[in-house]
Amino acid sequence: MSYLWRASDARLEISLLACVMLLSACTAKEPPARPPPEIKVVEVVQRDTILKQDFVGQTLGSTEIPIRARVEGVLESRSFIEGSAVTKGQLLYVIDGRPFRAKVVESEGRLAESLTQLAKAIADLARVRPLAEMQAVSQQDLDAAVAQRDAALGSVKASEANLELANIELGYASIYSPIDGNIGISEAEVGEFVGASPNPVVLNNVSLTDPIRVRFSINEREYLRFKREFAADRQHQSDAIAKRRTSFDVELILADGTTHNHIGRVVASDAAINPDTGTFTLEADFPNPDTIVTAGQFARARIAISTIPDALLVPQRALTELQGQFRAFVVDSEGAVSMRPVELGAQVGRLTIVESGLVKGEHVAIEGLLSLKNGAVVSPALTQFSDSVPSISKTRD
Repeated sequence: MSYLWRASDARLEISLLACVMLLSACTAKEPPARPPPEIKVVEVVQRDTILKQDFVGQTLGSTEIPIRARVEGVLESRSFIEGSAVTKGQLLYVIDGRPFRAKVVESEGRLAESLTQLAKAIADLARVRPLAEMQAVSQQDLDAAVAQRDAALGSVKASEANLELANIELGYASIYSPIDGNIGISEAEVGEFVGASPNPVVLNNVSLTDPIRVRFSINEREYLRFKREFAADRQHQSDAIAKRRTSFDVELILADGTTHNHIGRVVASDAAINPDTGTFTLEADFPNPDTIVTAGQFARARIAISTIPDALLVPQRALTELQGQFRAFVVDSEGAVSMRPVELGAQVGRLTIVESGLVKGEHVAIEGLLSLKNGAVVSPALTQFSDSVPSISKTRD
């Protein structure tokens, strides 16, 4: 009996202790609520936006001239450093000129012989003509003397032409630069026979790289659009301005992604669209005073294709995609997050044009997008993004 009482008493004590602990827990002060996470947001901006399109092209010298061996012979000397700048009239190559000098001497001898024959024919005619007037000789003798004089005169002219040709060939033995520019690696070494296949005929190339030229192609639809926009632009300009604008401005994007410092202009184009490829070839010249760009590089020609008035722009990183649908997280002034489906337009550098779903002045989140949910509360931190609007990144071959 005593044992049962002690057990009941122990249970009562335990129950009282549990109640005391529970009351203590209820009266303890609750920890403060965690503040909402800070999320960077940007403002949706609205402005006129120029869309530009890139076309893959290749650089070449604005003037490129192959240096040819116009006569056959052994290359005697080379008077330049490969890859260096050369000036117009600078001596580049010398071909063995002995065979050509021999032709000059031979032609000079034939000319002297022809001149001697001409002098004899003139003297004979001078003797025969008075005799013919006195009828001491026949008219036939006079005609023969005149013919002999004319034949000798013709022989002199032919000899003079042969001598001139021999001198021209001798001049071709010395090869000079036709323009100022940069010369490449030689296709022939000193001592090699040149000027006749299979030996080198084109010995080198001289390229003028200031300005540098870029050749690129556009398709038929782009050609028609450019023509229509160009014609409409001219109609809205004064005659003086329209006369000055004869082609499109072009930007040059180099292989490392940088933009050339100078704006180019279209200076040449094909006369017709190539029916095999369906493309229209254009060439644009760019100032290149520092010769940073050289011929043979791959580059992109960037041309403005249209202007979108009052376009809404947001950074690309403010957008997420789910099953082909794009969305943005809009944060109001109280920090409440709402998920907003959006329709997108062209991509403009690191920005994207939003065609529907957003309004100018709204704030959209640009970080923590994977953890944001509709109805969440955050602490928005407004961040500015660059006002510069790069060109459309779409590239055409």
